[in-house]
Amino acid sequence: MKTKPAAILREYGPFDGIASVHGVSFDGEQVWFGSGDKLNRMDPASGAITRRLDVPAQAGTAFDGTHLYQIADGLIRKVDPQSGAVLGSIPTPCGEGCSGMAWAEGALWIGEYKARKIHQVDPATGKIIRSIASDRFVTGVSWLGSELWHGTWENDECELRHVDAASGDVLESLAMPPGAGLSGLESDGKATFYCGTGPSGKLRAVKR
Repeated sequence: MKTKPAAILREYGPFDGIASVHGVSFDGEQVWFGSGDKLNRMDPASGAITRRLDVPAQAGTAFDGTHLYQIADGLIRKVDPQSGAVLGSIPTPCGEGCSGMAWAEGALWIGEYKARKIHQVDPATGKIIRSIASDRFVTGVSWLGSELWHGTWENDECELRHVDAASGDVLESLAMPPGAGLSGLESDGKATFYCGTGPSGKLRAVKR
């Protein structure tokens, strides 16, 4: 496994009225992140919050190209990003223990924090299709093209890990500075990851 220091490109926040950052996603133009009782849309160029939706947002956030998916209260809510309307919900596959979430290959990919697993989940039913084991707590999940990445935050050490989607083997790791925090993860589909920082209420952009 290759490990190197993460190159932090930019830090965003803290934001007014936002005490903590949970799930993170990207809609092709702007970054979405959960902050407990709201879903927030941020312009990565200016760092300004451009929309706030009244949706419970306690863990992972994902975007399928049309709709947002948001974890809170043991549910995955499907959300219209324009109106904030909840269009439906399914139970999470891991109760209250779910953390990060991403969309790829027509499925949701969901981290189970303390179980140290990533589950591929049917978005219609919430049933687990298959699971990948990790040796660290999973705090965020992202796909960058064909690459599966997840965030870890354990014993004050945080990493972005590129893993084999079949075996879970770690292929490379980007180590965040000590105490940085890593509570959510999503790529822009190109060369940048957006990372939540938990109770610091900030976001960081990290170079792939």
